[in-house]
Amino acid sequence: MKRKALLGKKIGMTRIYTDKAEIIPVTIVELGPCHVTQVKTEASDGYAAVQLGYEQVARLNKPQRGHLKHTPLLRYLREVRTDDAESYSVGQILDVSLFSPGDLVDVIGTSKGRGFAGAVKRHHFRGGPKTHGQSDRTRAVGSIGAGSTPGRVWKGMRGPGHMGNERVTVLNLEVVKVDPERNLIAIKGAVPGPEGGLVLVRNAVKA
Repeated sequence: MKRKALLGKKIGMTRIYTDKAEIIPVTIVELGPCHVTQVKTEASDGYAAVQLGYEQVARLNKPQRGHLKHTPLLRYLREVRTDDAESYSVGQILDVSLFSPGDLVDVIGTSKGRGFAGAVKRHHFRGGPKTHGQSDRTRAVGSIGAGSTPGRVWKGMRGPGHMGNERVTVLNLEVVKVDPERNLIAIKGAVPGPEGGLVLVRNAVKA
């Protein structure tokens, strides 16, 4: 499948008014410009993909500088599978003009980290009863397994733990507006991560 993808930064949310006086909530993303830093083909690597680089920096370590000898020094590198990798070349610059209003895209980002959280906040558990002599189990997990058989807690049981800071993909979001001069794109709805967080925007795989 041919893939269009760009790296960018989430700027924040706002709203756009249409000609019909409708209000559309949108997320503004600064998308690109991205440099093609590596092209992988079936012949050389066993699969076809393009590696994209984003956000220029002044310093990198020696192995990274060697890898980016044909492009500027870039902070973020991400690989995107595509069937037309041979049509790209190292050093090529891709910008937000890849997308146009009305396109459906998938947005991949890292969700906000919430630290250690209980089961009520983390998994939306209902909690225990507020009556019948209960004093300290209101937000507790409750029973998580039988005693004799299996005599242990099954793997994957939901409970308290680290919440957020995970890779999240939101599918089939609509592109509302594109501003090539400022490398900005307005995407309908919310996208994962905090303001300033890195996101990858690609054409929708399940459109």
